[in-house]
This record gives sequence, structure tokens and C-alpha cells, in this order.
Amino acid sequence: MSGPLWLTPDDRQDTLPVIPRPRPRWAAADDPMDELAERLRNLIEAAVHPDEIAAILESDGMTDDHIRLTYGRTNSFELAEDLYARVPRTYPEPDLKPGDPWHVSLLPCLLRGLVFALPGLAYVLGAPFATGAAPIAVLLAGALTGWAWNQALAHRAYTWLGLGDRPAAARALLVGAPLGVLLGTVVAFAAAGTGEGSAVAFASAQALYQAAATVLLVLGRERLLLAALTPMSAGAVLALAYDVPDAARLVLLAVSPLAVLALATAELLRGAAGTRRTGSSRGPGGPRILASVPYGVFGLATGVLVLYAALGDVLSDGVVSGAAAAPGAVALTLSMGPAEWLLHRFRSGTLAGLRTSTTPGEFRRATALTLTRCLGQYLLVLALLTALGTLVWPQAGGFDEVRALGLLLIGTLMWTGLLLQAFGAVLTAATVCGAAALAQTLAVLNGAAPAASLTAPGLAALLLAALVFALLGRATAHRG
Repeated sequence: MSGPLWLTPDDRQDTLPVIPRPRPRWAAADDPMDELAERLRNLIEAAVHPDEIAAILESDGMTDDHIRLTYGRTNSFELAEDLYARVPRTYPEPDLKPGDPWHVSLLPCLLRGLVFALPGLAYVLGAPFATGAAPIAVLLAGALTGWAWNQALAHRAYTWLGLGDRPAAARALLVGAPLGVLLGTVVAFAAAGTGEGSAVAFASAQALYQAAATVLLVLGRERLLLAALTPMSAGAVLALAYDVPDAARLVLLAVSPLAVLALATAELLRGAAGTRRTGSSRGPGGPRILASVPYGVFGLATGVLVLYAALGDVLSDGVVSGAAAAPGAVALTLSMGPAEWLLHRFRSGTLAGLRTSTTPGEFRRATALTLTRCLGQYLLVLALLTALGTLVWPQAGGFDEVRALGLLLIGTLMWTGLLLQAFGAVLTAATVCGAAALAQTLAVLNGAAPAASLTAPGLAALLLAALVFALLGRATAHRG
């Protein structure tokens, strides 16, 4: 036998050469964790939570078995936590195109809000033809049906547009818009009583306008819609100062809706005959119809809440008083323009937070500050519009604190709901708003006092605001 095994080759001149052995992983010259951290350094530095790194690892094809064998960690989440702790948060500025992708001009948003409000001027022109107060059940049944249907229809058409298939979007509108008119007319007829045929006719015409306006708005033709509404709007403003003949009123009332209908029809026929853009990601069956249902529920719920907030105790009389409802209704419709702009400002603010925050806590605080600022600005605009409307319509009865508070609560509900909807949480928004609308309806039917009837929308507004803080305070909700 040769000498002791612990002797080195130089000490054991008469022994056989030492057999080379593989070095254990812990003795490797290069730690695979260091190599992985260096390879993904830019991405790890930019992450504000380990889950973002785990998502990167999984998208890179790393399985749990590979991670255990190569890096000695259980899974991608444990590996991500180690990488997150190993690499400091220097957060290098990403290579973005100049400018803010969420920046939009305020003017187009204000234009859309104006377009939403102008149809209300038809009531000014049509006031002399009202022989009595129109039954509220007929008018509201038709309006709410159209509101809900067109919300769902617009979502389906927007989905087709997002897939790059404008002809399919036009075809969806071409089929859905007439169905919405028919449904609104049937619902209004079902809610009508004896001798209320004129109210049904008005509700049917209203449904026709809603469908045509939805087509133009979805297809990005707001300016055409505004131009079509100009004759009626100008006539209504003129009627506030001068005695416009009845014949002229009838012409103005007919011209604008017919122009909207003609423009919408032309857009649909031209769009449906177009060619789908190449490279779109159209699925085998296209977007699912059921995916649009929550948008319709959200539209119906917010419509009910808006009407309660705008009309207040007018509902208990069974008739619609345009003077009483005007300030709240106009304020809410006009505020939709600034609301849309502030939704974009929130997205822009969270993008800035992603660039500057180095920890999840910092990002949550930045998001909370942005949300508070945007929501506060929207409520301030809504309050100013309400106050201005009260001054313009003194016959509405002056300032009503309860109704003003109700409008602010509904404004909070609508804005936070739209924000959740923009981030794909429409089912959450629809559920909360739907429950609030149902509770509000039950409160009114049971004869609750106006102040007590604010309980449901108040709780729903607080819940939606809390959900926005919780869901959108995570960095992963803003990636992509």
C-alpha cells in the first residue's frame, strides 16, 4: 500500500496520481445567483416588489425543478425574494419614448362632456308642447334601459376596436343599436298606462337618439355629433330669451335627431364594409358577449343613482319636474368631460410613481396621493357646476344641501367605478353600484327621508374608494 491518503502528491512520490473529483456546487468559482442577478440587474433594479421579479423568471421559462437544481431555492418566489434583497433599488430611468403616453388634451374631454349635456336642451324647446307632466315611469324606464344597453354595446364595440377590427365593431353597432331602440320602446310601453301614448313616443325617440349618439361616440365622431346638435342647441338658447314660434321649435327638435341618425347610419355602413386591419389579434369567436354584461349593469346602476341624486324628492310626486332636476342633471353630465380627463391624469400620476418609487410602500403612498388629488379635483368641479346650475335655474328651489351631498356621493361612486373599470375590475364596480342602486330604490319606495336615503350611496362610495386604494396601490396593477 502507498502512504497515507492525506499526503499531497508532492509528499507521496511513490503513489499513484490523484484522481480528479468534481467540485461541489458550493465551491464553484462563479455563483449562479451572481450571474443571474447580473443578467437581470436592470429589471431587478426597476422592480418595486419581488412578485414582479417572479413574473419575469416564470416568463423566462424557469420551472421550480430548474430553480431547485440550479439555484438551490424552492420556487420562483423564493428566488425572486433573494434577488430582490441582493440588488439595490437604484431604479434606472426606463428607455421610454418622449412624452407621457397617458397625456391627453383637456379640450376633447370637455367636448365629450358637452355632447352628453346638450340633448337636455330638447326639453327647453319642447316645453310649450307639454300638455301635462310626463309620467315619470315611462320616461325613466326608457332612459335607463337605453343607458344600460348602450353601455354594454359600447364595450363590445370598443373591444373589437382594440383588436384592430373596425368593421366588426361597426357590425356589432349595426346589430346592437336597433335592438336597443326596440328594447327601450318595449320597456317604455310596458311601463305606460292608458292615454300615455305620447310619452311612449317620446321615449322611443329618445332611445333612437341614444343609439345613434352611441355609434358616433364609439367610432370617434364627437365633432360630427356636436355639429348635428348645434341647431337644436342654438334654438334652445334662443328660446330662453325670445318667444320662438312653435313651428320653428318643431323643426329644430326634428332636425338635430334626424341629422344624428343619418350620420350614425352613414358611419355604420361605411365601417361595416371596410377591411379588417392586418395583424389584429382576433380570436376564433371574437370577444365574449357575456364580458359586456357587467358594463351594462354598471351603466344601469349609475343611471338609477344619478336620477335619484338629480331628482331627489321629485320622484315621490310621480312626475318629472325639469326645473327641479336641471342643476343636478346638467352638473353630472357636464362633469363627465373633466372626469375622463382626470382618469388619464391618474394613470399619468401612477406612471410617474412607478419611475420614482423604490419600495412598495413608497408607491402605495404616491398612488394614494394621486388618487386623492384627482378625486378631489373632480368633486370640486362637480360642486362648482352644481352651484352654477342652481344660479342659472333659480326656479329649481335654491341650494339644497342634501341633494348637493347626494350629487357628490354619486360623483365619487361614478369616478371611482370608472377608474376600477379602466383597470379591468368592472365586476367589482358593477356589484357595489348595483347593490347601492337597489338599496336606494328600496329606501325611496319605503318613504325614507332624503337624508336617510343617502346611506346606501355613501357607504358604496366609501367602499369603492377603499377598493381603489387597495387594488391600485400595487405596482403590478399598473404594469403593461
